[in-house]
Amino acid sequence: MSTTRISERHSPKASPRTEGSQPQLPRLEPGDRLTRYEFERRYEAMPQLKKAELIEGVVNMPSPVKNTHGESHGTIMVWLGSYCVATPGLHLNDNTSIRLDLDNEPQPDALLRLDSSHGGTSRVGIDDYIEGPPELIVEIAASSASYDLHDKLRVYRRHGVQEYVVWRIMDRQIDWFALEQGRYLSLAADEHGVLRSQVFPGLWLDVPALLEGDLAGVLAMLQQGLAGEEHNTT
Repeated sequence: MSTTRISERHSPKASPRTEGSQPQLPRLEPGDRLTRYEFERRYEAMPQLKKAELIEGVVNMPSPVKNTHGESHGTIMVWLGSYCVATPGLHLNDNTSIRLDLDNEPQPDALLRLDSSHGGTSRVGIDDYIEGPPELIVEIAASSASYDLHDKLRVYRRHGVQEYVVWRIMDRQIDWFALEQGRYLSLAADEHGVLRSQVFPGLWLDVPALLEGDLAGVLAMLQQGLAGEEHNTT
């Protein structure tokens, strides 16, 4: 991102032009209604800002990340990273902006995407932004009231994200949606509480272990998935 310096947080949104200088960009603020081009322009001019999203043309800026969210996020990255190590043709991204259309540029907690050489539906543009829908997105949400399960869900469905996982921390619940004929259907866990990806063979998630903070258990179940015939024949 650009290293252009900006004014202090409580300064006016726009500064007047001075002789020999360019006018300063308005700050990116929650609730702003912007085009994607203007959103990116303001975001890149605020290098201290770590997360902002454009959802249906409206700027969303999440609260500071607390320990529970950060630890949960870390667990998801270890789980997906372990799958990537054993599976060729994948790209794993952490908190990366995605250009979906002129009104939507989310920045999901984690995403897993197929390389274009393996049939992936996203690509990296010439300016290093991901363009198009990845195959799997994971979001860490506080509860079912989060916009992750409302506005963003509709955006991801409309753009063809094949699988969408939401970890509702306060509700102690994992929602795993799979796209089928233009609708998101909830995947059901088996009798042991294990969810299995329909897009990525062998990507298994032990939900009870995840909710109990048992990372070793999560990885043990993943190893079972990776050792299975389905994964080894891909």
